[in-house]
Amino acid sequence: MPVLPMPPLMQVITINFQCNCFIPSCFLCTFCKQKNAVEPMQVDAPPNEDNENNEEQQIVVENPNIDLEVYANQYTGIVRLHRLIYVADVCPSLAVEALRMAITYVQTTYNVNLYQVLHKRLSDLTAGNAPAPPGNAAGDQAAPAGAGGAAPAAAPLPDIAAQPVAQAQGQAQAAGEKDAFAYDAVWVDTKMKKAALKLEKLDSDLKNYKSNSIKESIRRGHDDLADHYLSCGDLTNALKCYSRARDYCTSGKHVVNMCLNVIKVSIYLQNWAHVMSYISKAESTPDFSEGSKEANAQVQTRLECAAGLAELQQKKYKVAAKHFLNANFDHCDFPEMISTNNVAVYGGLCALATFDRQELKRLVIASTSFKLFLEWGPQIRDIIFKFYESKYASCLTLLDEIKDNLLVDMYIAPHVTTLYTKIRNRALIQYFSPYMSADMHKMAMAFNSSVGDLENEVMQLILDGQIQARIDSHNKILYAKEADQRNSTFERALIMGKQYQRHTRMLILRAAMLKSHIHVKIVSREGGSNHGAELCVSAGSSTTAQLARI
Repeated sequence: MPVLPMPPLMQVITINFQCNCFIPSCFLCTFCKQKNAVEPMQVDAPPNEDNENNEEQQIVVENPNIDLEVYANQYTGIVRLHRLIYVADVCPSLAVEALRMAITYVQTTYNVNLYQVLHKRLSDLTAGNAPAPPGNAAGDQAAPAGAGGAAPAAAPLPDIAAQPVAQAQGQAQAAGEKDAFAYDAVWVDTKMKKAALKLEKLDSDLKNYKSNSIKESIRRGHDDLADHYLSCGDLTNALKCYSRARDYCTSGKHVVNMCLNVIKVSIYLQNWAHVMSYISKAESTPDFSEGSKEANAQVQTRLECAAGLAELQQKKYKVAAKHFLNANFDHCDFPEMISTNNVAVYGGLCALATFDRQELKRLVIASTSFKLFLEWGPQIRDIIFKFYESKYASCLTLLDEIKDNLLVDMYIAPHVTTLYTKIRNRALIQYFSPYMSADMHKMAMAFNSSVGDLENEVMQLILDGQIQARIDSHNKILYAKEADQRNSTFERALIMGKQYQRHTRMLILRAAMLKSHIHVKIVSREGGSNHGAELCVSAGSSTTAQLARI
């Protein structure tokens, strides 16, 4: 019996704890695996969880229609590096550009380890994509001369004087590109020394603050130390320092600020349960819940976006959509976490996949706040309006056009296939809902699909109970199941009558017990095994029993 390979999820979990990047299918993890030689069986994971991330492992984007520089400028901090790394991992055509942009940005931080790994990856890519030595272009491009295919004309003689100049210019240009992204050992040594000195200073300051027992100074010391760890790429220690600041918070505002910092790092670590936990803590802070809405609008919007992101990753799409819809456009400025375009895309897709027509009209289309987000995502806006107007062919075509752009987004990419399937199924259900019968040929034209594929989709919806219909496979007609409205009305009336009789009997019994002054006392269970209740009847009652054990 052959030995089965280890599931991909187990490899990802094992590697992520080694490089602290916490990005699924990240090439850095592969590099760290080779560097540290971690055995794959060191982390034990349930074998049935590998199917959840298989989709993410297989993502390869060929031709995304995005401007990478504009895309990266929407974010700051570690989230920009994570997104550029993900683009380099899933999109081979943009890998070199994404890595160069990541290297340029990482040089503004103290993250020396990530700088080294990015350079290793870039050097491997450029070495693998190096062009072959050019051949004799003059001889290869000889053209036929004269009629009848006579002997080809002699190639023009090369300009010997111009060749050294052209070669020198090409070599200078190539050398300039290489020098711009060459490994800078001096920078690495300098940054490492500066980081060590700054860490020592911050640690010394924190000890002094603790010796003076000033809570506000200690809290600021922990935050400064956590910020330095974050700049160095040490997310685990940054999370610990932010969490330790909680013991030294002297006001509700400080507690909320601590929760926001922990939420930010937990998002980088993709610890979504931790994100939801600290969102609840921030919302339950007295100063936050009792303050004015205007003062807390920015904090509330930040919490809503973080909650939407966490619910999206946990595949609770309807809850995630409601969180994104609650965001306030005027106070949505969190480039270290999410952009306004992300809120529009995430909220719009989740709403399309889970909302019915009434909810879509009331919460999305008629929402004055979310309309401002949709202005930053005109394609999503057109898709939502086409879907609501039942122009499903145009809607699905627009969805296909933006699919590659969605697949380079590290947060929405694992859910694109699921969301697209839900949107298409909801469109099929809404299309057929007003009819008693429908021609599947016309349905196939409306959904840009073949009749066979459409029949399989409708059959699956019927089996799932989402469409009450039957398929005439010979004539390719979909018939709705005829329900006997008269019979169903009588059945509902009988059920309501029985419920009314039961409630009436309960009310009569309660009135009789109150009239007879009968009440039940629960016996404490601490006494042992004598569980039960005592039924007590007043002395003036006609009931002869004084005490009964139930």
